[in-house]
Amino acid sequence: MTFMLRMVSLLLGTASLLYADPYPRQPIDVQHYRFAITLSDSSDRIDGRAIIRLTALNGGLTNLWLDLSNLTPARQGRGMTVNQVRRDGVALAFRHAGDRITITLDHPTSVGERIELETVYAGVPADGLQIKPTPHGDRAFFSDNWPDKGHHWLPLIDHIADKATMEMDITAPSHYQVISNGVRVEQTDDPRGTRRTVWRESVPIAPWLYALGVAHFAVQHVDDYAGIPIDTWVFTQQRDAGFHDFAVPTKDALAFYSEWVGPFSYEKLANVQSNSVSGGMEAASAIFYSAGSVAGTRPVRWRNVVIHEIAHQWFGDAVTETDWNEVWLSEGFATYFTLLFIEHAYGRDEFVTGLRESRRTVIDFDTKTPDYHVVHANLTDMAKVTTAMTYQKGSWTLHMLRAEMGDDRFWAGIRDYYARHRNGSATTADFRSAMERAAGRDLGPFLQQWLYRGGVPKLAGTWRWEAATRQVVVELRQTQPGEPFRVPIDIGITLPGANPRVERVQLEGRDGRYVFAATTAPATVELDPNVRLLFDGQLLQR
Repeated sequence: MTFMLRMVSLLLGTASLLYADPYPRQPIDVQHYRFAITLSDSSDRIDGRAIIRLTALNGGLTNLWLDLSNLTPARQGRGMTVNQVRRDGVALAFRHAGDRITITLDHPTSVGERIELETVYAGVPADGLQIKPTPHGDRAFFSDNWPDKGHHWLPLIDHIADKATMEMDITAPSHYQVISNGVRVEQTDDPRGTRRTVWRESVPIAPWLYALGVAHFAVQHVDDYAGIPIDTWVFTQQRDAGFHDFAVPTKDALAFYSEWVGPFSYEKLANVQSNSVSGGMEAASAIFYSAGSVAGTRPVRWRNVVIHEIAHQWFGDAVTETDWNEVWLSEGFATYFTLLFIEHAYGRDEFVTGLRESRRTVIDFDTKTPDYHVVHANLTDMAKVTTAMTYQKGSWTLHMLRAEMGDDRFWAGIRDYYARHRNGSATTADFRSAMERAAGRDLGPFLQQWLYRGGVPKLAGTWRWEAATRQVVVELRQTQPGEPFRVPIDIGITLPGANPRVERVQLEGRDGRYVFAATTAPATVELDPNVRLLFDGQLLQR
């Protein structure tokens, strides 16, 4: 994917928004990385050699840079030292400071010129690759690159939109097994007690998805889906429990997303127990879960984490947000598509329970940060890249969009969006375009309201039955600060002995009064009985 400065301009309703994260872009396109890394038990030092193949997009470039953590006093001996940078065997001048290797090229580039660089380096990772014992006391090496920590142990362009194919060529003591992205293309034992393992990912992926796990594993081939192997990698001490826990629901989730969204992009799907992440991390084709993920009882919480990380293989991995402002395209999507699979596999009641829990999370977060919106505005602090808004409010935005468009058009738009941007990058504007093609109308005001402004509708409402006119009168007031939301809301009216009926009204201004025929006094009148709107409030009988 071309890695150039893309200032995202979205005309949504009457608002014109121009956001871009501050990461400096270069007019280069990295095609492929090959990382050859030697690990040992005698120290935490890694010895690395990286081959980077890239294309110059502009002529006249005389230098370029790669991200790589360097030694600083604050890191107390951690960080990388670059020994040499070469091109075609010829050493190039470079400067390594500020966590970047600035490389002086041997001649100015021409447009489209292909460049292959070799970087030789070594050091103790300050972050990104965690070298520490498992809960069982065994030494292990596990990556944790999210969101931009890959450069602490790999020389690369450490930005979410720089997608490239990659290889991990790992030499480690032979008592370890090695897992990474893609397919294993080599495993060779050396008489000196080391083992060389090479994994190759042939599909372009973002650098935060580059995975490495080196540990004492028990490995099980669980099944295949459409020729895609499904594997489990767990610590040997938890073999039976781990094989039991991860046996389901991976294949069913693969089938669901493949059928409803589009083809799975990668050569395998491995569920991997690790000691580097909290919860799950959706590394393409090799999903990492925390050490505590294995219980042997298939708890619902971890089942849902597995579903969430598998959903990420489509959204976040195959279709990746163009910059950090758009992270809802990953987390909001994975959160909602987890619920969609739950609805498919376990029923609507569990789906609705998940929606209600998400809604409560959004309301609680909004109470503390009422101006926070889903799409970041020029995000600078990576510690704040994800919040309840990017997960749960992003998910709710998709749920409300589904209600707005109808199921058939919603799924048509999702499939179009995925097909157009699979194995590439996308923006909210790209998503909007796909959904508008499916809807046949402008969705700008809808997306503006839910993604680019803070808050949720806060409704104070009352209802009463007027016996003389045989009518139910509902009065609603939006009490949140700022402009009123323009949203449809369902009102459920249940008369004694009758089935509930649903009346849909449109909230336009601060106050609304709605009148419905009713032959007798209702037993209940409630807002949003089918759980279709993100709001805070209730109806009280007057």
